[in-house]
Amino acid sequence: MRRTVFDEDHEAFRETIRAFIEAEVVPVYDEWFQAGQAPRDFYYKLGELGVFGINVPEEFGGAGLDTHKFEAVLYEETSRAGVNFGGSGVHVLLALPYIKMLATDEQKKRYLPKFVSGEEMWALAMTEPGTGSDVAGMKTTAKLSEDGTHYVLNGSKTFITGGVHADRVIVCARTSAPGEQDRRFGISLFAVDTKSEGYSIGRKLDKLGLRTSDTAELAFVDVKVPVEDLLGEENKGFYYLGANLPSERWGIAFGAYAQAKAAVRFAQQYVTDRTVFGKPVAHFQNTKFELASCQAEVDAAEAVADRALEALDAGELTAAEAASAKLFCTEVAHRVIDKCLQLHGGYGYMNEYPIARLYADNRVNRIYGGTSEVMKSIIAKSMGL
Repeated sequence: MRRTVFDEDHEAFRETIRAFIEAEVVPVYDEWFQAGQAPRDFYYKLGELGVFGINVPEEFGGAGLDTHKFEAVLYEETSRAGVNFGGSGVHVLLALPYIKMLATDEQKKRYLPKFVSGEEMWALAMTEPGTGSDVAGMKTTAKLSEDGTHYVLNGSKTFITGGVHADRVIVCARTSAPGEQDRRFGISLFAVDTKSEGYSIGRKLDKLGLRTSDTAELAFVDVKVPVEDLLGEENKGFYYLGANLPSERWGIAFGAYAQAKAAVRFAQQYVTDRTVFGKPVAHFQNTKFELASCQAEVDAAEAVADRALEALDAGELTAAEAASAKLFCTEVAHRVIDKCLQLHGGYGYMNEYPIARLYADNRVNRIYGGTSEVMKSIIAKSMGL
């Protein structure tokens, strides 16, 4: 089956990204892994390469495109090389849609040029220690000052990817009490400057996987946020969050598919080179059958991921379709990567082999962006169940 989702421009971008990864990431990736984060200056290199500006209007320094296909190429190429770009994925996939959707012209002039260059890295702070998937239950507050010039932010957030290096964070906070009929009412979004007094970074969290992606706890103690940094309308933040969930879940789905595809590549290369009982592991029937099974699952996941990508670019990806894509692709990746690690034997458990890191990195896909159980609930509801 010929794949039709990408054109010549996407393939040219792929060649550029592949060469960039080989030159700038692979030689130092072990250092990033040990440090638990990519270095801050790496994001300037991504800015210079144009990665951050693909979907940003030209007037603000971007390429002015309206597509997620270049992001898809990034997922495939980083997975293929067994690396990732630290917290930069949040910068583009999570933060940018809110800026484009909610920022005023004045805000875009302030935010986007620095966003494109990497001078200001962005993150999204939604999850709190006691809320998890229950966004409406958040406790962080933002109270308008008496003179109406700023909000006073108090509270904490956790599991914030990109939180260590972030220069601005989109913080979700309560500006009003929950409505009697709708507890989701009363949440607002703020583009918070991380240099603000009272803003602090707590622990850089020690994760099972995604070791090069900085993830942190954040705390806010009487942080003054200018009213000019409110994103969108006050009290409507929950609905804004819901509007962007399909694109976020597509990103997780596509990333999981790309990881599964990479796992098959790593395993095929390993079993071809590895000799057991006097012949390559690839010569055993079990090896052939296991890899064939994995390839069939990857083919199916690719079709689902590509279909969701086309729907997303057309503005037609529904919440249920995004949930279905995420559920399917992440579960496929779980099965495929596990089988591919098994084919590596004991070496598959060693972090020096990319399959081991991939195994750990992949596990969170069935948790963040909504757990698999939440995805099933969304799908069931769309079925009228």
